[in-house]
Amino acid sequence: MPALRPGQSESVARAFAPAHVTGFFAPDVSARDPRGRGSVGAGVVLEAGVTATARYLASRVQRVHVRAPEGADLPISLDVARRFVGERRGVFDVDLTHDLPIGQGFGTSAAGALATGLAMASLLGLPRRRATETAHLADLFGGGGLGGVAAILGGGMELRTRPGLPPSGRVLRYAFAPSIVLSVVGPPLPSPPLLRDPLFLDRVRAAAGAAVQRLSRRPTSGRFLVESEEFTDALQLGSRRLRGTIDAVRRTGARCAQAMLGESLFAVPATAEVRRAVLRVLERRRLPAVELSAARESLLDEARVGADP
Repeated sequence: MPALRPGQSESVARAFAPAHVTGFFAPDVSARDPRGRGSVGAGVVLEAGVTATARYLASRVQRVHVRAPEGADLPISLDVARRFVGERRGVFDVDLTHDLPIGQGFGTSAAGALATGLAMASLLGLPRRRATETAHLADLFGGGGLGGVAAILGGGMELRTRPGLPPSGRVLRYAFAPSIVLSVVGPPLPSPPLLRDPLFLDRVRAAAGAAVQRLSRRPTSGRFLVESEEFTDALQLGSRRLRGTIDAVRRTGARCAQAMLGESLFAVPATAEVRRAVLRVLERRRLPAVELSAARESLLDEARVGADP
């Protein structure tokens, strides 16, 4: 897609960023440079995500809009778009399409911010690295998440051993072969207030404990799932209904944990029989379910520079 040129009256650019489930995390915002702030922890990057379509229309005035069919407020993605527009005149419209529910621990704020940044960078002929940094800062200061953008710059299972956006942060990546069943049990949790609550953050850090070190020593999908379950059980963050559903899914033999930070879960069945049992549990409880694979490809060439193989 050619970049916007002087005198051009209209242009369109599109971009995709993947969603993500976090199994466990520990915030770390101590770095002076905000590019080095975020979290350590681990999760799985998903094949589904957010698609952004950015349009420019010549005008003497400046207008910036970010919309989604769901009608949800998207302040973080709007902040990204405004940072790119700067003092430029014209009408800039960004339409976001979400494959997964917003506010349910599936990393949609980070994915929306990054997709918006990538589409705007393409529209304006700016480097993609600008998109990652802008999305990271908007998500960080907007309260959407801690480390979400760094996590989704590549595929598979990601392990953040140093907070922040690479190269300030350090993200290790590993293959994640099993499919993941996602289900939403209740209304979204208010993650921005939670992430500003010192008492809650202390609980999270204590619950995460040495999980990062243990997974670093044995970076397998099975170890990740065990650590995620223990983190869920230590926090007891979800509603009674969510905790009951997680217990019911575990009784089928599947690994199951809360998607952080959502009133939702992710489950990994080991066999086809267990998979059917998991889906029956969710169907009996009248809960929606979707089954996804982990994303396999790195989103950006720049991501490979800052991330360890």
